[in-house]
Amino acid sequence: GGGKEQSTDVISAWEGDSISITCPMNRSKYQLGMYLRKIRQKVNVIYGPKEKLPIVNPAFANRVECSKEGENLRITLHSLQESDSEIYVCTEMLEIKEIYRKTIIVLVKAKSRRPLQQSPLHTNPEQGQSVSITCVLKSSREDEKFYLLRTHVQPGTVLSVSNLSRSEVSPAFGNRLEYSREGNRIVVILHKLQEKDSDYYMCAQEVKGSPLLSASGTMVLVKEVEQACEKSSWDVYALLMVVAVLFCALVCCTLHRVDVKKYFLKKKHNEVYEDMSYNSRRSTLVRTNTYSRGE
Repeated sequence: GGGKEQSTDVISAWEGDSISITCPMNRSKYQLGMYLRKIRQKVNVIYGPKEKLPIVNPAFANRVECSKEGENLRITLHSLQESDSEIYVCTEMLEIKEIYRKTIIVLVKAKSRRPLQQSPLHTNPEQGQSVSITCVLKSSREDEKFYLLRTHVQPGTVLSVSNLSRSEVSPAFGNRLEYSREGNRIVVILHKLQEKDSDYYMCAQEVKGSPLLSASGTMVLVKEVEQACEKSSWDVYALLMVVAVLFCALVCCTLHRVDVKKYFLKKKHNEVYEDMSYNSRRSTLVRTNTYSRGE
């Protein structure tokens, strides 16, 4: 029996590139080893026993490297092919059961053609706005699973739809996502966008008998909007500056109307007057009377 799926990674790469998949291992005494499997094709890519060398599927013999790093098993897949587009699972083998440790969705982008159509190629909404992504699938069968994936900044599954009555939405979008389907056309609308929603969104479809199909993708870059608090702070600064200018003008007008010298110069008028009056009296007292001399 299988255990509960613990986490999901999304890896997007071009044909010919290399990717690394890290499988977490529980180093318990009951552990036997770790498998990396393709779910849809039911193929074991590699098996890493606990104490022995890894066993690689001959179909990947010249393209796979494996190393143990602490509690993890690191698997590198080289020279990617379009057929490597798949859903992989790290499965830990214990003595009495097996446990799914991680699910990895690998999208290998073909350089020559795109199996699915997607629009728009890019969009630049503001915070709080919505964006609509349209995916045209290769098949309109409702039993074939559809994905909307984030593949660069925060890789993960945004939406997965197995049929119209069963769908899973990432908790990061919660009530901010809605979708509709008509034939082989699916429209996904992301509402109340935030700056952290900026990413590369890609449509993918599981089609029976073929690798996981993907589209060209949509680059969503959410523009930051100036916050209301920043606007209000600038308004306050402007108001304070106006008040300061008016206050300075009022002080200047007041000083202009007042005789400032009256408050700062010493009052010397009485001293001058007393000196002058004393000198005039003294000159009168010493004046010689010509008539009296003649007597």
